Order: sequence, then structure tokens, then C-alpha cells
Amino acid sequence: MGNFKVKQISEMQALHHGAVKLAGAELGVESFGMQVLDLPAGFDQYPEHDHVQDGMEEAYVVLRGRADAVIDGERVPIDQTQMLWIAPEAKRKLEPGPDGVRVLAIGCTPGRPYKRPESFRLVARS
Repeated sequence: MGNFKVKQISEMQALHHGAVKLAGAELGVESFGMQVLDLPAGFDQYPEHDHVQDGMEEAYVVLRGRADAVIDGERVPIDQTQMLWIAPEAKRKLEPGPDGVRVLAIGCTPGRPYKRPESFRLVARS
């Protein structure tokens, strides 16, 4: 392996029936968390959550489509022309637009080394 890695998003290991691609693990990123979220139109199962426990801040970049990020009860529309940062203590939930949404989610805890959660690690393929 050289000094770079290229992977097709469609070929990355995924969780939750393909909705969460393990982009960071697939590329070997060790300094921050990174997932690609593919949420179809009408998808309402993205969990409301915060990162108070681990102090992780997140940034979301819409790669395709649009969504509403509901942050502490406030609806914030996001699309491909914007980037969104969310503080650890904010409750957040994504609601995809009428054509669905693909989001690059990046996160890390300031001042601490990143440790990939067990659930976001790659599993050996058979």
C-alpha cells in the first residue's frame, strides 16, 4: 500500500442495511471518525442523539440531495452548498429530503486521540 487509498463508496462495508458506510475504517483514517450516510426519502429511523458522553463534535457535508437537520428542536435545511458543524451537547437528527440524501459525517473529540468505536470497525469478509 502506498501513500493513498481510493475506495468506491458503493463497495464500502456498511451498517444498518447499507445506510451507514464505514468510510473512515475503509480508508484507514485514524485521527477522526468518518461515515457516509445514505438515507432514502421518507427515512425516519435516524436516531436523535448527542455526544455529551464522548465530547465529539461533528461536521456534516451533503454530497447529494438535501435534508433537514433538527438540532435542539430547530429545523436547519442543508444541501450541497453548505457545511454544518454541531457541538457535542446539541441533540441532532437528520431527516432526508424528497429525493433522499447522502451525507459525509466527520467527527472527533477536540484534544483527544480518536478511537474508533467497536461498531464502526471493519469485519473480516469471507
